[in-house]
Amino acid sequence: MALVNFSNLDFDQVKQSLKDYLKSNSDFTDYDFEGSNLSTILDVLAYNTYTSSYNANMVANEVFIDSATLRENVVSLARNIGYVPRSRKAARVNVSFTVNTSNITPTPGSITLKKGAVVASTGSRNAQSFIFSILDDITVPVYNQVATFTNIPVFQGSVLTSNYTYSARNVNQRFELPNAGIDTDLLYVSVKANEQSTAKVKYSLQDSLFEVGSASNVYYIQEIEDERYEIFFGDGVFGRKLEEGNFITVDYLVSNGDSANGINSFTFSGKLVYTRNGQEYTVTSGISLITPQGMATGGETIEGVESVKKFAPRIYSTQNRAVTPNDYETLIPAKIFPQTESISVFGGEELVPPQYGKVFISIKPRTGDFLSNLAKENLKMKLKKYAVAGIVPEILDLKYLYIEVDSKVYYNSNLAPSGAEVSTLVQNNAAKYAESTEMNRYGARFKYSKFLKIIDDSHESVTSNITNISMRRDLRVVLNTFAEYQIGFGNAIYPQNEEGYNIKTTSFRISTLPQEVYIGDVPDPDRRTGSLFLFTLPTVNSQSPTIVRRNVGNVDYEKGIVTINPINVLQGKDKDGQDIIEISATPVSNDVVGLQDLYLQLDNSSSNFETIVDEISSGLDPSASNYVVSASYSTGSLVRAGGPSSTGETTDVNRTSTNQTITSTVSTTGTTSGSSGYSSGSSGSSGSSSGSSY
Repeated sequence: MALVNFSNLDFDQVKQSLKDYLKSNSDFTDYDFEGSNLSTILDVLAYNTYTSSYNANMVANEVFIDSATLRENVVSLARNIGYVPRSRKAARVNVSFTVNTSNITPTPGSITLKKGAVVASTGSRNAQSFIFSILDDITVPVYNQVATFTNIPVFQGSVLTSNYTYSARNVNQRFELPNAGIDTDLLYVSVKANEQSTAKVKYSLQDSLFEVGSASNVYYIQEIEDERYEIFFGDGVFGRKLEEGNFITVDYLVSNGDSANGINSFTFSGKLVYTRNGQEYTVTSGISLITPQGMATGGETIEGVESVKKFAPRIYSTQNRAVTPNDYETLIPAKIFPQTESISVFGGEELVPPQYGKVFISIKPRTGDFLSNLAKENLKMKLKKYAVAGIVPEILDLKYLYIEVDSKVYYNSNLAPSGAEVSTLVQNNAAKYAESTEMNRYGARFKYSKFLKIIDDSHESVTSNITNISMRRDLRVVLNTFAEYQIGFGNAIYPQNEEGYNIKTTSFRISTLPQEVYIGDVPDPDRRTGSLFLFTLPTVNSQSPTIVRRNVGNVDYEKGIVTINPINVLQGKDKDGQDIIEISATPVSNDVVGLQDLYLQLDNSSSNFETIVDEISSGLDPSASNYVVSASYSTGSLVRAGGPSSTGETTDVNRTSTNQTITSTVSTTGTTSGSSGYSSGSSGSSGSSSGSSY
């Protein structure tokens, strides 16, 4: 008889396999399996086979990091290759306050803020109030009867302490921290000779065996079950070995992670003391209001399972060194700057002209649009531990490359309640695509055909769409200074109009002309390059430009680079308090790529979605005599709306006024400078300056 095939995990299929097996036996040829007690036996056998197969399959899956699902197993497998998942991170903020000691006689020489709680959030967020703490005492002197605590960094969470006594006789002794939600960056580990000793030695966290000797006061950490942590110490070769009776104290902070981000109102809840004649006294009055420096930021949840499965093998492959761009793209978000949302790294040899010996790094943080100067310097300092000698890292500011859409959506009026409803559905789907992982990252690609399908699938009434796209960069200008600017799109520009005006800008003012001007272009005969000029318009929708200055720069259509000769800009379009010039062009390919350090976004706030009744499909015009034709190439205004006099969006002069136009409200900006999409400034006749771009 043939053996039973148990290659599947379906209960019914297992039971049927058992039946087929028995039927092949002559003793059960004509047996009624369903109408007898044998059916119950088959159910038991099938159930046992099913559960055994399921468990075996799960066990097999859990031994490989790419197929494991339980966090404990994923963490254990990552630990085998030296990877420690990122812990929960506490939100932090700097606060300042003063303490008036005029009511204390005599005036103390200093005031100490004790470790533990310092401030509490005012009100609640999601029914939660938050405590912000410090892990060590802070002492400041008293001047003129006032103690000033300036920019004290406080961290959201409660400070807890665990104590352990080391026993050399217990070979299985473990130092487990009992609480989940610990920020491992804020551990304070100290060791005393014994519990009665007053002298303690601070130990520092070490994440590798490099530069660690037998006398190094270091400890190591690893995640264990239930999102808790365990610390361990050296063995006398890699780190100092503990001795019998050593007393270990671990101060740590249990945080709520990202829940406290954005809080900026606090009240004092700490403990202030002063010492006199060896006795400690508490200060209870004279405490000013708490002044925070911005909002609490930096709070994060513990690293998720999928992130561990992604980065653990990649970190192992880097071997803790940064040589290739992939090494940088792995080490920075995983070990150096966990707040990284997206990162792009490329070597200077990829630039034209090449810049050998440099690696360019552009980071989109999870909070905000660009890194602070302090964050950049800290990142460079930490990279020295991993980078190859002779390679200089350059941290570039974020640069946005915006995609703008002009779409004519045709619909069958018999299948749609109204054009407004169709427009709303199209707009919502476009907004979802704009917020998806397809965009909003380095190396992203706007997939034109996929976007068209999203529009067509928005409602059953949509019959087709004619969609044109353009790309935009925002040039941040330096006012009242002559400077040369260069801005790159990272994509080839299509010079569709031989007469020019392929480059469109918002208006701006310069020092030598009284009226607002725009930048236009005229292609050279080879249509590979072109020259720039300045012109004016009586109105933004006018088709009668007046050229006021020629040869003010050049454009390389193939490389997508616009260069503006030294010019003194007095005023541009206001955007978030910064004067800018919006520059847009039509790409050669509708599939636009965020090259190198360009962060790609679909800007729905500057996009148009217009619904048009398809009279042919609706049966209103079977002969197509009155069919509304939409151009498959960009038409309309010579310029972009907005500038010193107005901030309106671009208007299409050829738009059918009777059809409804819907625009969304998604818009993001950020400051930038540097490389493929770079804009820069150089010295001019009135001094030197630098420009940048959003």
